[in-house]
Amino acid sequence: MHDADILRRFVFERFPVRGYIVHLDASWRALIEHHAYPEVIRAPLGEAAAATILLAATVKFDGRLTLQVQGPGPMHLLVVQATPGLAMRGVARWRGELPPAPQTVAALSGGGQMTVTVESEDRSSRYQGIVPLQGETLAECFEAYFAQSEQLPTRLWLVATGERAAGLLLQRLPSGASASAQEIEHAAASGDEDWNRVLHLAATLTTAELADLPADELLRRLFHEEDLRVFDPAPVYFQCNCSRDRVSGILRSLGEPEVRDILCERGEVEVRCEFCNRAWQYDAVDVGALFTATDPVAGPRAVQ
Repeated sequence: MHDADILRRFVFERFPVRGYIVHLDASWRALIEHHAYPEVIRAPLGEAAAATILLAATVKFDGRLTLQVQGPGPMHLLVVQATPGLAMRGVARWRGELPPAPQTVAALSGGGQMTVTVESEDRSSRYQGIVPLQGETLAECFEAYFAQSEQLPTRLWLVATGERAAGLLLQRLPSGASASAQEIEHAAASGDEDWNRVLHLAATLTTAELADLPADELLRRLFHEEDLRVFDPAPVYFQCNCSRDRVSGILRSLGEPEVRDILCERGEVEVRCEFCNRAWQYDAVDVGALFTATDPVAGPRAVQ
């Protein structure tokens, strides 16, 4: 039985390489539940969801990590967000006619770019890395990001179906400082050999194994001769942070005249979350309270 909605971290005891394996099941299905994604869009979104969780596991932050793929092509926008606690949400947008068969992310986005943004909870600090979409796969695009932004040799394997998404990340860590140039050179040469050995073993991984095998069994198949330390699993789950207060704030920012114009035209005001597809509805009473009360609106209705 495969792992479900967990991230497993592991390290090689004898050399500076760490890894992560993630399996998304119910969390992935919840992410796409209210969206009719075509297969050519669903597959890169699932790979992006797995990759974003892997990326979130490698960095320290206290707010939100956002992956964004954007370009002029048919899939003009793909966004996945994750928290330090591995809650995630995501969405993809497309326009025009889609290709009948799967294509590279670069081709789908029209040669766009990938942006990774890490911001604190109060948005007082923000880091952003931007790289052009390079490579045949989304995994290769992420490897280019790590090489440019993190300057750490990294390899990824990603897979996504309608039921499950999964990913494996391997990353070479910097060796400790040595006392002499000769020792530094020796450590680098030894590290190269160890890193290449790990990559050679991981290259035998199939997409079926990545999707279906539990992390422990997968690691045994790939690295049964290596000394690994495997840490306890961390749960991954879907969570959207849309709320009545957030939606009310959005409407207040539009201003009362514009909101009342929408109300007159449609009979109610509806704001639909692009991530979870939940609709927040405001009638005339709700709109009146929105702009007369200092407290949050008491009763806009949320519907699916």
